[in-house]
Amino acid sequence: MARSKTSAVDALKRLQAQRSELDARETKLRTDAANELGKVLLECGAETIEPAKLRLLLKQTVALGIDAALAKVGKA
Repeated sequence: MARSKTSAVDALKRLQAQRSELDARETKLRTDAANELGKVLLECGAETIEPAKLRLLLKQTVALGIDAALAKVGKA
């Protein structure tokens, strides 16, 4: 028995369904990651830092590189 070829339209429909599933999974994983990071912030007392300053600190740390930032903080 010969198998029918998958049409481009069917392939696109499957791809769109997969994309929707991946988007939903990404949203859940981002939420889970944010919850994990929130717990870390609470454990180290960082909840007292103003959100704008924390955002700036994180952006500058990422720009500098985490290892370099840790080295600078360790010297201070």
